[in-house]
Amino acid sequence: MNLMDRIKSSAAKHKKRIVLPEGNEERTLKAADIVIDEGIAQIILLGDKKQILSRAQKHELKNIEKAEIINPLDHPNKKKYVEMMVDIRKNKGLTSAEAESLIENPLYLATLMIKAGDADGEVAGAINSTGDVLRPAFQYVKTLPGISVVSGAFIMIIKNKELGEEGIFVFADCAVHPDPTESELAEIAVATAATTRAIAGFEPRIAMLSFSTMGSAKHPMVDKVVNATRIAREMSPDLQIDGDLQADAAIIEKIGQSKAPDSPIAGKANVLIFPNLECGNIAYKLVQRLADAEAIGPVLQGMAAPINDLSRGCSVNDIVNLVAITVNQAAGK
Repeated sequence: MNLMDRIKSSAAKHKKRIVLPEGNEERTLKAADIVIDEGIAQIILLGDKKQILSRAQKHELKNIEKAEIINPLDHPNKKKYVEMMVDIRKNKGLTSAEAESLIENPLYLATLMIKAGDADGEVAGAINSTGDVLRPAFQYVKTLPGISVVSGAFIMIIKNKELGEEGIFVFADCAVHPDPTESELAEIAVATAATTRAIAGFEPRIAMLSFSTMGSAKHPMVDKVVNATRIAREMSPDLQIDGDLQADAAIIEKIGQSKAPDSPIAGKANVLIFPNLECGNIAYKLVQRLADAEAIGPVLQGMAAPINDLSRGCSVNDIVNLVAITVNQAAGK
C-alpha cells in the first residue's frame, strides 16, 4: 500500500465532516462522489441543492445525494453564524448587516461552520484564489495556540528508498511565508512535525537547513537557523531536531557523519525545514522535476482547524487526496 492509499485508509476510520464550499464546481462534485463512495469523509457541499443535484445527475454521480447540501443564502444556522461573526470581529467594527452579507459567501460560511463545530475541515480553491480561501480562515478560525504563522508543507516521495523515511520526505515552508523570523521558523518546524505524524504517519527527524553545517559558516542567516533550532527545542522538547545543517549533511549518512558526527539527525533527516520560502519553493520544484518525485500538497499547517487550498488547475484526484489529508489533520489536531 502506497502512502496516499494509507492516508485514505486512515481517513476512512475517522468519519470527519469536510465542507466543500465550491459545491457547484464540476471537479469538486466528482471528487465528492468518490470521497463518499470510498468512505473517506462525510461531505458537506455548499450551494443551491437543485443545481447541485442536477449537475450530479448530468455527470452520472451516484453518491451526491448522500452529502449534506447547504444553501448559503437560506439555512437554519444563518442567524447563529452572523452573531458569531459580529462577536469575533466586533473590535474591527463588523456590523450585523455586513456579517449577513458575508455569511452568504460560501468561503465565509464554510469557515464559520468549522468555528461553530459543525464541520471538521475545509477544502477549497478549485475556482477561488488562495487569498480568498484564507482570508476568512485568518479572521475566524485563526492559528493554533502558540503558533502565529501559517505555512505550507509538501510530502515528497522519491524513488530512492534509502533516503528519508523509505523515500518519503516532508518539506516546509514551500508555499506561504516569504521570510520567517527565527521564532516563526521554529513554529514552522513544530507545525511540520505535527503534519508529519498526522499525515505521513512516521516520527519526524527534522533538519533545519542552511548553507552552513554546525557553524562552518558565519553569517546572520546562519544565526537565524541556529536560533530557530534552539527555540523549536524549547517549544517542543521531545522533537528530534538539529541545525544548522547543509542539505547533503542532512540526508546522506556518510556526509552527515563526516560533517556533523555528533548530530543525531545528520544523514537521517526525513523532514527538511528551509530558511525561507525562496529556498523551499525552489527546492521542492527541483526535486519534483529532476528526481521525478511525487509532490503532495501544499498542506496548510498552523491553523486552529484544517483549511486547505487547492490549485485552480487541480484535478479531481487532487481534490480527493486533499480531502483525505484534511481528515487526517482534523483527526490529529
